[in-house]
Amino acid sequence: MMTLSKETLAIQREPDVIYFRNKAKEYAVKIGMSMVGQTKLITAASELVRNMLRYANGGNAILEIVIRNNVKGVRLTFTDKGPGIKDVKQAMQDGFSTGRSLGLGLPGAKRLSNEFDIKSEVGKGTTVTIIRWKNGL
Repeated sequence: MMTLSKETLAIQREPDVIYFRNKAKEYAVKIGMSMVGQTKLITAASELVRNMLRYANGGNAILEIVIRNNVKGVRLTFTDKGPGIKDVKQAMQDGFSTGRSLGLGLPGAKRLSNEFDIKSEVGKGTTVTIIRWKNGL
């Protein structure tokens, strides 16, 4: 996989969420992603960036245009230095929430992405990476 462009944004306040969503859409449009693909990417990005703000008081979000086998995609990486997730397997189940939410954020973001990876260490933080490919493969 090759990276064609990359940008890192600090997420510290609610307005950063809107700016980030707009940037994610810009990247999706730039590679010619369908409207459905754009909607899925932006919805997943919104969930993940809000989680980072809510549970870890913010962090960094990296936006990238990547290419693999001549197919372009948007890769988003969310890194925080928050409390971490004690049980990632449990956190990936629909309905599980440590906050007062529906518990659809992480599993929902995974369903909306073509590729999803999460690494978390208690007391150190969490990194979530998603990719949405232009053709949805």
